[in-house]
Amino acid sequence: MSVRVLALVGSLRAGSHNRQLAEAAVKHAPEGVEVVIFEGLADVPFYNEDLDVEGSVPAAATALREAAAQADAFLFFSPEYNGTITAVLKNAIDWLSRPYGAGALSSKPTAVVGTAYGQFGGVWAQDEARKALGIAGANVLADAKLSIPGSVVRFAELHPQDDAEVVEQLPVVVAQLAEATAVSA
Repeated sequence: MSVRVLALVGSLRAGSHNRQLAEAAVKHAPEGVEVVIFEGLADVPFYNEDLDVEGSVPAAATALREAAAQADAFLFFSPEYNGTITAVLKNAIDWLSRPYGAGALSSKPTAVVGTAYGQFGGVWAQDEARKALGIAGANVLADAKLSIPGSVVRFAELHPQDDAEVVEQLPVVVAQLAEATAVSA
């Protein structure tokens, strides 16, 4: 049995270190785990209940929900903007939290990791993402964490997939998601 983990990246920037970190998760996923990066968060409109009406949900939001429905678990990659979660990541959480109590996140194992320029690697934003995800109904794994500081310098010439700490610790987080999936099945 293969476990499918949907990766959502909270940075839309070309060359994003969090995007590269997600690519590292794809490359270094443990055997039996498939990490799939969702493409298209930039196209998802801001959540608005007026748009979230059966038969008229925007195509990009429908694609996000369909990808989430096919996932066994979620791995969010959160940079830190102004000390908190990015709008694109929060928007994805909002779309996936609906319908209330039965959204695509409901009870699925979820972890938040990331990298940021600051000395703490974006932990404030990651904590905010965990909070929002928990309220949205996800099964947030409290011990599945990875915060990598100094991204601008650290990954200036080195892709995260070639960083020793990433190669060692990111697969552990992915394995924790897979294990939680087996327990919740």
